[in-house]
Amino acid sequence: MGALSVAGLGKCFRVYRSALHRLGAWLGLPVRHEDRWVLRDISFSVQPGESVGLVGRNGAGKSTLLKLITGVMAPSCGQVQVSGRVSALLELGMGFHPEFTGRQNVLMQAYLQGMSHEEVAGLMASIAEFAELGDYFDMPVRVYSSGMQVRLAFSVATAVRPDVLIVDEALAVGDAYFQHKCFDRIRRFKEAGTTLLFVSHDPGTVKSLCERAILIEGGRIMRDGVPADVLDLYNAIIVPEVASQAIGDLARAEGGGLRFGDGRLHIREACWRVHGQETVALTAGQPAELHLLVEARESMVDFTIGLLVKDRLGNDIFGTNTFHLAQEPGPLAAGQCQAYVFRFPVLNLGPSHYSLTLALHASSNHLAGNYDWWERAITFQVVPEEGNRSIGVCHMPVQLERTATPERAG
Repeated sequence: MGALSVAGLGKCFRVYRSALHRLGAWLGLPVRHEDRWVLRDISFSVQPGESVGLVGRNGAGKSTLLKLITGVMAPSCGQVQVSGRVSALLELGMGFHPEFTGRQNVLMQAYLQGMSHEEVAGLMASIAEFAELGDYFDMPVRVYSSGMQVRLAFSVATAVRPDVLIVDEALAVGDAYFQHKCFDRIRRFKEAGTTLLFVSHDPGTVKSLCERAILIEGGRIMRDGVPADVLDLYNAIIVPEVASQAIGDLARAEGGGLRFGDGRLHIREACWRVHGQETVALTAGQPAELHLLVEARESMVDFTIGLLVKDRLGNDIFGTNTFHLAQEPGPLAAGQCQAYVFRFPVLNLGPSHYSLTLALHASSNHLAGNYDWWERAITFQVVPEEGNRSIGVCHMPVQLERTATPERAG
């Protein structure tokens, strides 16, 4: 079984003012440069059969850490010790030759993994079957889509169960069908004792696959512990980033047709809160609150606040508004900002990714007078309730009761 140990690991890149300065350094000239540390003092261990998720914001150093562990990069300091057969799926298409066919790239990758010609020949059919590329398997990789490259790369990397499996976020590019196949194989590897190191921004996937999570922030380990606790901290540190992203989206939306209305009322802020904390990861079956801040740019006696939840394909999942709820949000004076809260005692959405559309309008729908319609005001994820697994876009608590068997007539 595979184990992993990282001690005092660090990676520093030299930053030169220009290409000429870099050339001078290569020639041995005393050229000034800046040392930029991407990772510092990274130490942790992964026990055989353990599953660990790496989380962190973009640029935190997660991918660099994986490259150091797999030997793609050399560390500036520290040590990495890995035991057992290691298989890694890092950057999309890494190691593939674009002019070679899928079959030829499989041969090349398998040989690099230390397989013999006989082993590769015995596995080729199963690799092609799992990848499901059809005739493209014998076409050059340069004609592959990103999703097809993921299929080929994952199929090769997992053709033989490794002792240690390291997966970066490349799987996020694949289609949902193939993602399900990949995660099913990963789970079976886990059950057989494979050690897993997994990078993802998906809280549901981390909670589902991993018993432990490590949060990396600014090139250092901020938290190492139970996934739920680590992800709570992760959600807390990304709030400023989420807020700035929302501001950018708003500016683009107002100029790009994704947000429209006459502007007499305006949604200034919108967010989900759980136990008073702002979040974009909700739990199925648990309470949640939708907080809105509405600004009146002119006096309004009566208006309607509406919300619509859509799945990742844009299908309507749930919608309602204050008109149908028989609740009056007005009146508002010109210049007034008013906060509102939609409380959901039980969030009955199934685990998945969703978006929320918000609207301010007159009467029962926006056709009677639209003040502010905001498509994809919030994108969020619903993760499974602990100990209660379900599939689908709705989460309905169900109980089985054993009753008396009815007697048959005759």
